[in-house]
Amino acid sequence: MAKLGKSAQNEQEGKETVEFFKDLDREALNTERFVEKYSKPLGFVFGALILAVLGFFAYKQFVIAPKNAEAVKSFLSAQKSLTEGKDKDALGGKSAANPGFLGTYNEYSSTKIGKLSSYNAGLLKFKEGKFQEAYDLLDQFSSDNKTLVAMKYGAMADAKSGLNKNDEALALLDKAATASDDPYTAYYFTRKAGIVALGLKKNAEAKKYFSAIDEKYQDYDNGMSDSYIEMTKYY
Repeated sequence: MAKLGKSAQNEQEGKETVEFFKDLDREALNTERFVEKYSKPLGFVFGALILAVLGFFAYKQFVIAPKNAEAVKSFLSAQKSLTEGKDKDALGGKSAANPGFLGTYNEYSSTKIGKLSSYNAGLLKFKEGKFQEAYDLLDQFSSDNKTLVAMKYGAMADAKSGLNKNDEALALLDKAATASDDPYTAYYFTRKAGIVALGLKKNAEAKKYFSAIDEKYQDYDNGMSDSYIEMTKYY
């Protein structure tokens, strides 16, 4: 095939350039028509998005923030009563004047301090011997702190033991033993799980817990795990 002359080549490139810009014009026109046609619904969508964002920040500033402030004030008042040994006042829940941990939880359960109040209220209910109420309150507590979560499961296990449901207590202690990265917390609940398993005559499970202590937590155990392992053979 013969090569195009220089002038013919330039003419060809010029045509291609013109076509390219025509295509761009067509695309721009289509875009303008699209925007013109859908400007109203698009406006509604963007308007709704803006309102949603503004609503979110307004909710945080004018609803969540004041709630958190009131919850903290209520929690600190209950904590002061607890420090002074006034357990009933610390538990509260009987009047708006003295909400205590129970009232703080009931009123502000959606806040972090409200959830922490449920934990403290659960411990005080346990102290009163009201084990089911204690369990239910502890079950409402949640946290990003793994050690606190481990302690929650441990306290729930104690409540189940108080209700003579030791199999359920053992399952909760197993959760407590694995919930935290803190070695002493893990050791403490592993040892407790082993002792409960031993009491239930679940010797294989007991041996598993005490062997884990022997392997991972000897620094905290002072060799006691060896004695417990020996007990699993005869108890």
